[in-house]
Amino acid sequence: MTAPLAPTLLRVIDGLVPELVAFRRDLHAHPELSFQEHRTTARLRERLEAAGLEPRSVSETGLVVDLGASEPRRRVALRGDIDALPVRERTGLDWSSTVDGACHACGHDVHATALLGAGLALAEVADELAARHVAVRLLFQPAEEQMPGGALKFVREGVMQGVDTVYAVHCDPSLDVGEIGLREGPLTAAADQVTVTLRGRGGHTSRPFLTEDLTYALAKVVTDVPAVLSRRVDPRSGLVVVWGRVSAGEAINVIPSTGVAQGTLRMLDIELWEKIGPLLHEVVDDVVRPYGVDAAIEHIRGVPPVVNDTGAVAALGRATMAAGMRPVPTPHSLGGEDFAWMLHEAEGAMARLGTRTHGGRTFDLHQGDLVVDEGAVRNGATLLTLAAAGEWTRVERD
Repeated sequence: MTAPLAPTLLRVIDGLVPELVAFRRDLHAHPELSFQEHRTTARLRERLEAAGLEPRSVSETGLVVDLGASEPRRRVALRGDIDALPVRERTGLDWSSTVDGACHACGHDVHATALLGAGLALAEVADELAARHVAVRLLFQPAEEQMPGGALKFVREGVMQGVDTVYAVHCDPSLDVGEIGLREGPLTAAADQVTVTLRGRGGHTSRPFLTEDLTYALAKVVTDVPAVLSRRVDPRSGLVVVWGRVSAGEAINVIPSTGVAQGTLRMLDIELWEKIGPLLHEVVDDVVRPYGVDAAIEHIRGVPPVVNDTGAVAALGRATMAAGMRPVPTPHSLGGEDFAWMLHEAEGAMARLGTRTHGGRTFDLHQGDLVVDEGAVRNGATLLTLAAAGEWTRVERD
C-alpha cells in the first residue's frame, strides 16, 4: 500500500461512517427478497450517481459500476450481495424490518452498504487509480439466497469479463467486530438439493411380503445412502448428505405406494462436485434394489465451493493490517455461497467480517434475532477499499 493513498482512503471512509450507518439502517428496515430488490437498487443508484458514478443495471435488480482506468493493466471487482431472507425479524431494533416475513438475517444490508462505502471512497481517488492503470468494478448482486444464485446470472451477463481479481466479505457473528477471518483454499461448500421419490405396490401392514415395503425402503435410503457415499469418496472431500424432509404414508396400518426424502448434498471438493451426480444415482439404485421399489432421483446442482486464492487472501491480510483490524484464521463451512461462481472466472477471496460486539452475545445467521455491531459497516467498507487500492502493487510487480 502506498503511503499517501491508504491514509487518504481511511480519512474518506471515516468521514462517511455516519452516512453509511444510516444507509444500512434504511436498507435493513426495507428488506427485499431475491430478484425483488427494486427499492434497494434505487437507493444505491441514487447515492452512486450523486457521487458522479455511472451505475448500470444488470439482471434487472443488480448494479455494476466501473471506475479508474479505462484500459487497465489490472481490474479488480468488489462484490456485495443485496437480497434479504423470508424470515420474520425478532430484534426489536428501532430500524427493524417493516416488511412482514422478510428481514436481513444474513447481513446482506451490511455487505451492500460496505460496498457502497468502498465505491464512494475509491471515487475520491479514481484519477490516481487510473494513473496506476487499475480499474475497479463494483458488483451489487441480487439473489444470493436463491439457488443457483444471482452471481451465476451476473457471470452469464458478462460482468466478470476482464476481471483479474474479485473480493467479497461475509458477516460472521462468531467473530468480534474488528476481526477479519481469512482462510486459503476451501471456505464454503458446494450445496446441492436432492430429492428421492420411491414408488411401489402398497398394501396392508399385516402382509408386507405381498407388497414392496416402501416405508422400509425409504428408511434405508435415509440411513444407507449417506453411509455408502461416505465409503465411496475421499473423506477429505467433506461430503455430507443430510435429509430435511421425509414423508410417506397416511395411516399406521397401510404400506404406502409413494414416499419422498429431500435434503442437501454438500462437499468441499470442487472436482468431486463436478462428477458426483452419477455416483449418487448409482448408490440410491443399489440401496433400494433389494426391496423392489422404483426410485426417481432429482439432483439439483446449487453452487460450487468457494475456494480462496492464496495471493488474494494475502492481499486481504495486508488490507486488514493497514486498516488497523486483526486478521484471524477462520474454519471452512459447509454452507453454500454463490460468490463461488465469480471465482470460476477470476482469482479472488472472501473474508469473514466480524460482527459480534466485544463481550456480547454470539448470534447466528439466518435467524430473525440477528443483531450486527454497526462497527462492521465501517470495517467492511475499509477492507474492500484497501484491497482494491492495493491492486496497483501487482501492476508494478508485473
